[in-house]
Amino acid sequence: MGVTYFKRFRMEIDLNRVTIPSPTLPEGYAFVPWDATLLERHAAAKYSSFRSEIDAQVFPCLGDAVGCLRLMNEIARRETFLPAATWLLARVAPDGTCLEDCGTIQGISQPLALGAVQNIGIVPSHRGLGLGRSLMLQSLCGFRGAKMARVTLEVTAKNTPAVQLYRSLGFRLVRTTYKAVDIPTPVHSVP
Repeated sequence: MGVTYFKRFRMEIDLNRVTIPSPTLPEGYAFVPWDATLLERHAAAKYSSFRSEIDAQVFPCLGDAVGCLRLMNEIARRETFLPAATWLLARVAPDGTCLEDCGTIQGISQPLALGAVQNIGIVPSHRGLGLGRSLMLQSLCGFRGAKMARVTLEVTAKNTPAVQLYRSLGFRLVRTTYKAVDIPTPVHSVP
């Protein structure tokens, strides 16, 4: 095994100092509020969003469907879980029927009125439409409604589009960390 270090940014937004615009979605998309019966759908959206991304290397459970389900269970069972900051994003038919889940975000509360985004993911085939921005805004409204003064998240530094999105919303860098990850060493056969 070899060890690789991934640079991570901890970013934070002060909800008392920023205006959070109302989120808007393109036609054919809808926010789905948290309900415990949606846990497996959140896990599936998380897996579809992260399985081929750098975060699946940093956190191997994100690259595994069972791991995503286990992680979603762990998040939803916390006493500090915030349903108001937890949303699915779905592509819907004109009658409102869900055609597919294409995004997910989860929130928890921490001491001192601090909220934390656990994961936000958009399925690759739905990226570039502003869905990540809208999903984050919807979650931030939920955090504010739950009386959180600040919200924090962590992001892998190489995920430039995500870092740019968070900065554009008012998040600022508060800490840089490095996460050590065991990477299997390739096995070479000897003739």
